[in-house]
Amino acid sequence: QVQVVESGGGLVQAGGSLRLSCAASGNPFDINTVGWYRQAPGNQRELVAEIRITKGGTTNYADSVKGRFTISRDNAKNTVYLQMNSLKPEDTAVYYCAARNLNVGRTWPYWGQGTQVTVSS
Repeated sequence: QVQVVESGGGLVQAGGSLRLSCAASGNPFDINTVGWYRQAPGNQRELVAEIRITKGGTTNYADSVKGRFTISRDNAKNTVYLQMNSLKPEDTAVYYCAARNLNVGRTWPYWGQGTQVTVSS
């Protein structure tokens, strides 16, 4: 079992920056990928970025955040970060951390409670 907890959300003006953190605890062998999803009111939850926490840290980003958001890991702290720069009002959403093991399947069985990010214009 793995638990993930997000932190770092808040209110920021357009053009500003925020850094989200996702701290994982439990059996580290249960996961090899951590991702950030977001969900705005009335919208489906979408994958923003993901990172392999093993095998070189391969990353993947949604087109809407490429060049503005950076996902990174600190394996010593069991923490994954999402650095968000040049924020836009359309980035406003609840951001969720999720974790999975690609050797088991493609679903995301572990989810955090979410953290609100609000970008004012």
